[in-house]
Amino acid sequence: MKQNKYDDPEFFSAYNQMPRSLKGLEAAGEWPVFKSLLPDLQNKRVLDLGCGYGWHCRSARKQNASTVVGVDISKKMLEKAREQTDDAAISYVQMPMEDIDFPYSQFDVVISSLAFHYIRSFKAICKKVHGYLAPGGSFIFSVEHPMFTSRKEQDWYVDDQGNRLHWPVDNYRLEGIRETNFLGEDVVKYHRTISTYLNNLIEAGFIVKAVEEPMPSDEMIQKNPMMKDENRRPMFLIISVEKIK
Repeated sequence: MKQNKYDDPEFFSAYNQMPRSLKGLEAAGEWPVFKSLLPDLQNKRVLDLGCGYGWHCRSARKQNASTVVGVDISKKMLEKAREQTDDAAISYVQMPMEDIDFPYSQFDVVISSLAFHYIRSFKAICKKVHGYLAPGGSFIFSVEHPMFTSRKEQDWYVDDQGNRLHWPVDNYRLEGIRETNFLGEDVVKYHRTISTYLNNLIEAGFIVKAVEEPMPSDEMIQKNPMMKDENRRPMFLIISVEKIK
């Protein structure tokens, strides 16, 4: 059974109050870097894996993508996405991303935002995406940084006064399940190293175009001074690859 916390009413209610749930991509600190890695989407066929509320789907259409398919396991997330979408060129499919099955070369661009650290096999997703992309197609995704997922306790070390001392990293090479807490609920994440992410992509036949570890902008720090500590360690990893043949 694939993990689906988002259809739990209490978890979904808490998620629904997060800044990126309320304000969309403008509240996603990694979005400017993610967007900069996207190819020209004019007349492109786009697939979004783990689409959630459909923010990236609607953004792709604003960038003149011809069609967009959003896939998500959560019924509640897709209900919200459909409420916010008035565009026949965008379709949503309720399905675990591990189970996707599309025709060969159906898409020109595949994207995913902060979803792959919830799946057991990234290698399997890489093989599927490579098959679904047309030659020359792009695959861009973000995940929680392996520095962030290495420990199940995803928080700072602090002193007796609560001052943040450092971000601990441990068991980095020990890949696999991390049972952690998110929005007050127990969730399962899968830790893998940067080299595993890259090697799985290369083994699937992709050419690596860019690897980014985005940090908050000065503007974001001005709005929220606590964000300054995000410059002390990367929270996100974004990778862009291309299918050559």
